[in-house]
Amino acid sequence: MKRYSELLDECRKTVKEIFPWDLASKIESGEKPLILDVREPHEFAAMRINGSICVPRGVLETACEWGFDDTIPALVRAREEEIIVVCRSGNRSLFAAQTMQQMGYKHVLSLQTGLRGWNDYEQPLEDDAGNAVDEDFADDFFASKVSKEQLGP
Repeated sequence: MKRYSELLDECRKTVKEIFPWDLASKIESGEKPLILDVREPHEFAAMRINGSICVPRGVLETACEWGFDDTIPALVRAREEEIIVVCRSGNRSLFAAQTMQQMGYKHVLSLQTGLRGWNDYEQPLEDDAGNAVDEDFADDFFASKVSKEQLGP
């Protein structure tokens, strides 16, 4: 049996990661990687990187293929493009990027530290209406909310 942390370590062996400041530099220099947010729709609606698209991790595989209700044509066509996969903390994005590599995507990276790190680096986030998200609000949104019971014995 493998623990969650061991599964993440395995992903890191094959998935390249990019730091928030490196992604910010790419965007500032005019590069336009496809930013794929694999969080749930309510998370995406609350805050996201401008121009990113939402494909929840649970439907990623069918979103990457033609012929499904979840198919995202821009994503299917992007197999040769640079794709930066993002999530809250950089873990779901690792799993998603690994899956995409297995599906033939050539230039897929995971945002290390996720949107929490993006916010910590003081990069802009926007809400569903395109309004800037306050950094303090984002700090609270991204803060861990693990209960005592969830910590286990």
